[in-house]
Amino acid sequence: MKLLVLEQWHLGDLALASPFLVAASRKYQVSLIARRIAIDVGAYFWPDVMVYPFEAPWTAFDRKYELWHWPWTKMGQLVRDLRSLQFDVAVSARWDPRDHTLMALSGAKQRIGFPRLGSQVLLTHPLGRGSRLAHRFWHWRQLADALEIDIAQYPVRLFPKERDLIIIHTGARRTTRIWPLERYAGLVRRLRDQRRKVQVLCDPHQLEFWRQRQEKAKVPGPLNELLQLMLRAAIFIGNDSGPGHIAALSDIPTFTIFGPQLPELFAPLHSESEWIEGAPCAFKPCYDSCHFSAPHCLLNVDEEVVWKRVERFVAKLLPVAEDGPRHLRPYDG
Repeated sequence: MKLLVLEQWHLGDLALASPFLVAASRKYQVSLIARRIAIDVGAYFWPDVMVYPFEAPWTAFDRKYELWHWPWTKMGQLVRDLRSLQFDVAVSARWDPRDHTLMALSGAKQRIGFPRLGSQVLLTHPLGRGSRLAHRFWHWRQLADALEIDIAQYPVRLFPKERDLIIIHTGARRTTRIWPLERYAGLVRRLRDQRRKVQVLCDPHQLEFWRQRQEKAKVPGPLNELLQLMLRAAIFIGNDSGPGHIAALSDIPTFTIFGPQLPELFAPLHSESEWIEGAPCAFKPCYDSCHFSAPHCLLNVDEEVVWKRVERFVAKLLPVAEDGPRHLRPYDG
């Protein structure tokens, strides 16, 4: 049977969808509509899934409601391609009527999803959305239950781990999720003073750089550079962003510095992962943008407070380093 899956958002969202994709590919012939980075992610985590690269205009951070800028010709071709494949089932973990419209246009016989704004008329099997504060992974679990598949067998190990290597990733796709770089520098200095081995992946906007580079090259690959560096780690420390979710998926405990988002919605899926929540704000959770000129919820997270939490987190998971500090070259993209 043929299963169509829609997950057209970003790296972290693909990571959270990965357990479902792996489990579904054991029972179905799975095709995934996703951004081009899914080709690289899939090569590591779900190689049996066929990726149809498409950047849905309604998943853009900016100008998503300017319909005259939407790629209508490409969207028409996408629908024709999907109908020719004759899917038995289509699913989306988003409560987005635009996803549901695409599922209906695909011609899939069964369409399973979470209705909103009357989109239940486009679904053959509408599901309850649950709590507003349910973790994003909960929706994938509900879809798995509807398809009677088991998604318990995660995380996975892809590379041998360097038992004492701490990776610190200071970037995020949105600037509203980037804790100040000088505070990260303080964490690095303190860890190295404790004779810890630390490698810094330091470009705050490198994922967007990779995406643009990959689009120009028309081939997959740039994301591999990040994955091969990152997935050797024993511990991952970073912002609320995609690499942290990929690390957790790869059996690496993570420490996340949250700002506009809520941990109960987006905490990485690892039993030993920890986080520090951003300062209170009446507008949280924020998704695409901040209501203020700067994300005070993140900027007000003090370095000393983070350090105390990070120090305990590292001490719990790693033995004290026996040799001197290792100053590894930062990766600059």
